[in-house]
Amino acid sequence: MHDAEAEDTQAIRTGAIKLHRSEDFEGMRKAGRLAAQCLDMLCEHVRPGVSTQALDKLAYDFTLDHGAIPACIGYRGYRHTLCISPNHVICHGIPGPKALKNGDILNIDATVIVDGWHGDTSRMYFAGEPKVKARRLIETTFECLWKGIDVVKPGATLRDIGRAIQTHAETQGFSVVRDFCGHGLGRVFHDAPNVVHYAEYKDKYSGVQRAPDTELKPGMFFTIEPMINEGRPDVKVMKDGWTAVSRDKSLSAQFEHSLGVTEDGVEVFTGSPKGLDKPPYDGQHNK
Repeated sequence: MHDAEAEDTQAIRTGAIKLHRSEDFEGMRKAGRLAAQCLDMLCEHVRPGVSTQALDKLAYDFTLDHGAIPACIGYRGYRHTLCISPNHVICHGIPGPKALKNGDILNIDATVIVDGWHGDTSRMYFAGEPKVKARRLIETTFECLWKGIDVVKPGATLRDIGRAIQTHAETQGFSVVRDFCGHGLGRVFHDAPNVVHYAEYKDKYSGVQRAPDTELKPGMFFTIEPMINEGRPDVKVMKDGWTAVSRDKSLSAQFEHSLGVTEDGVEVFTGSPKGLDKPPYDGQHNK
């Protein structure tokens, strides 16, 4: 076992947050870029009448054609390349034969493995013309993602990330999902730390819940992936054990990037090479 692999194994056993070397950034750049290219490829295919399983097949073929591995296939028994979450599905939606309808919004989440490194990213898409409030929810969620990313630097904390996201979402009249979070990654798909997207909230059963005050250090790799609901933040997981929906059936949106903490800030690994980071995907660059 190589020294780096031994360190990964030890970190998994102890739950420690791994601090990666400078050369590890290049592995994450390659994996992140391919995951983003996969989502870029899907932009022209998301439209009314197309099934989510057809989109999943496109992503599967794309991943294999580029010599990579679809990370989700076989993960805890999951059988698909993508998670596709339309409308009031918050996350972990399973691709299927149902066709998209005009006005649907959907999150597509792709993770690929390139030379052992995980590139994990998601973004929102329109099928046809969504309603004005759906557009505003998506825009706010994209802004929430970048509010979180913009505070990442050595010396900041995970709570700072959550505070930036929660403050912006709630100021716009939306709510932050608390049941799911971002996560460490690298050679491991889901690793320490957990990255929650709030600073604190009051739970009626367990009192005030606060995000960890963990300090960010150079070499940390993790995702930020806020899930923002149009209505309340409450979640229901369906009988399939995967699909998570908003309990009040309000619309939900999510964006996700994989990133690394640098000596003086942050590097995002999963930015779109074509500038297609948010809808509408009309060929214009939008960050």
